[in-house]
Amino acid sequence: MNFLSGLSRRDFMKLSAAGVGGAAMSGWLSVLAARAASSGAKHKACILLWMDGGPSHKDTFDLKPGTTDAGEFKPIQTAAPGVEISENFPQFARLTNDAAIIRGMSTSEGAHGRARYYMHTGYKEGSGGLVYPSIGSTVSQELGKENFPLPNFVAVNGRSYGSGYLGPKHQPLFVQDPTKGVENLKPLVKDGEFNDRVGLLDEMEQAFYHDYKVGAGTAHATTYRRAVQMMKSKEAKAFDLSDEPPKVKEAYGANKFGEGCLLARRLVETGVPFVEVTLGGWDTHKDNFNRVKKLSSELDPAMSALVADLKQRGMLNDTLIVWMGEFGRTPK
Repeated sequence: MNFLSGLSRRDFMKLSAAGVGGAAMSGWLSVLAARAASSGAKHKACILLWMDGGPSHKDTFDLKPGTTDAGEFKPIQTAAPGVEISENFPQFARLTNDAAIIRGMSTSEGAHGRARYYMHTGYKEGSGGLVYPSIGSTVSQELGKENFPLPNFVAVNGRSYGSGYLGPKHQPLFVQDPTKGVENLKPLVKDGEFNDRVGLLDEMEQAFYHDYKVGAGTAHATTYRRAVQMMKSKEAKAFDLSDEPPKVKEAYGANKFGEGCLLARRLVETGVPFVEVTLGGWDTHKDNFNRVKKLSSELDPAMSALVADLKQRGMLNDTLIVWMGEFGRTPK
């Protein structure tokens, strides 16, 4: 949604011609970063809504009514002329003028693990003998701010892929429960004592850093210092959903996905360039229609509230929201 605000039409056409993959992804990000720097544009961000398990495209955004393997859900008209989506998304149907539904993408991967890796990195697992960075880590490198006190990549409600060869600086911070935020974020002692303890620990570990300058030493030091920086920052308040009015919470939904989307908005608003929010359970081999309907009842209000909230705050033109899973499936 609305990701062209930082690219010229010529840039977009060049990158589209490059196809889907790691090279195209990194090319888009570097051009976007350069455009933002030269134009003085607002903070750019991406929120990935990851539908883990592989949602049926024919039960969501590409119903294909009248075909032999169509599902039982009916299509409904949307705000975009000629565009129909599932009846399970009545709220989002009113917001489709701010969306682009891509129905022509596919991969050759049919195994969940390999497909997840491919969709997160742009590379097939094992290719080149490397562990490739996920899209969140790539965004962290390209668009993240060096001295920003929060991680430039936050993953909410589930697993994601890490930074690969980009190193520990671009690893995601995992938040398993949006209502709890980051556990143990507040020091248990006063600031002075906390600083003394941090200084003592750092002094005691100097020999380790000296002996292991590359690899374990660097990874440990980076992770430890990132944690301390975040604990001391005022920006860490973004993880506290209790600041939000009850009506806003109600709009997103009282469930982990809705709360995760609300947390994503708060993090992006604070300056985090990439947030991934997972809604699992889409591997619906059994009881497909009931399960898809239940998942959609969480997805529709949360995703719709996120789009509307970002737009109302003047952030939608600078925030790309991506909804996807590892692959689609037929309903039957």
